Amino acid sequence: MKPDVVPEASFPCERQLAGAGSAAFGGALGHVTAEEEFVEFAGAVAPRLQGMAFLLCGDWHTAEDLVQATLVKVFVSWRRIRRQEAAHAYATRALVNTYLAHKRLRRSGEIPTSELPERAAEPSAPETRMVVLAALATLPPKGRAVVVLRYWADLSVDQVAAVLGCSPGAVKSQNARALDKLRGVLGDAPTEFGAPGRPPEGRHEERDARHG
Repeated sequence: MKPDVVPEASFPCERQLAGAGSAAFGGALGHVTAEEEFVEFAGAVAPRLQGMAFLLCGDWHTAEDLVQATLVKVFVSWRRIRRQEAAHAYATRALVNTYLAHKRLRRSGEIPTSELPERAAEPSAPETRMVVLAALATLPPKGRAVVVLRYWADLSVDQVAAVLGCSPGAVKSQNARALDKLRGVLGDAPTEFGAPGRPPEGRHEERDARHG
């Protein structure tokens, strides 16, 4: 069983870049190259990407593959997106697009089901995570992405729309359908997204209204 805490991943491109040194890239001693900046960024963002990838696909090994593929895409575009704000947004968008492409190309190892395993009246944290993952597995890929981006990554409707390349109205529609399905599956089970059986959409909607 994988540990509760997402471990930092080690990426082939990261090791190669770190071992190459600044001289291989024409950098002077003491000068931080774009490649070195990317290595630092990849190490900092990997745990967050891995957590998001795991919630999207429900499998640790697949999550690691998704993150590695994502960081390759980020590296290819690094000189263009190296400002931190752009880099984080690009990495999130690349991860979600990689996940959706993966779902189109092959069926996931998860088995979506509306029947959750029996659990204790007050499940522990690991059991709660299993319940949440089982519920997320019943959603279609885009609906699952919307829920993870909204309630785990804490993005606004407009930010989710930018990641998915769709309108805010489409995000709201998919979010509403996904939450209805999650309520039907979870019932009164506590979730990591909020109160029992109810992801905190009210809090997010209030925040979105405040920020226009």
